[in-house]
Amino acid sequence: MTKITVYEKPTCTTCRNVSKLLVENGVDFEKVNYYIEPFSRSQLQSLLKKMKIKPSELLRKKEEIYKKLKIKEKNYSEDQILELLIKHPDLVQRPIIEMGNKAVLARPPEKLNELFK
Repeated sequence: MTKITVYEKPTCTTCRNVSKLLVENGVDFEKVNYYIEPFSRSQLQSLLKKMKIKPSELLRKKEEIYKKLKIKEKNYSEDQILELLIKHPDLVQRPIIEMGNKAVLARPPEKLNELFK
């Protein structure tokens, strides 16, 4: 089976639910806390491409840093948003599950099923 990687914040309830779901189904996976092992630009670009979404679609809009940076008011390019996601991990929606050439944003956790289609 293709290696599965879960990019998460361990204190996140959704991340814990996804891990629990994978364990319950006997799925072997690796966890990456992206606060300890930050995304590189190329890694995040690759994940976005696999998820078929733009950087702006990965933003956590309810986070304090989102408001502080006034992202909604400023007209950032997708490239600038990518840089903000790398610099401020709190802005990244989670968890991101990667399996081979596919990836999904597992919000809600049931979106995991898309990887196994």
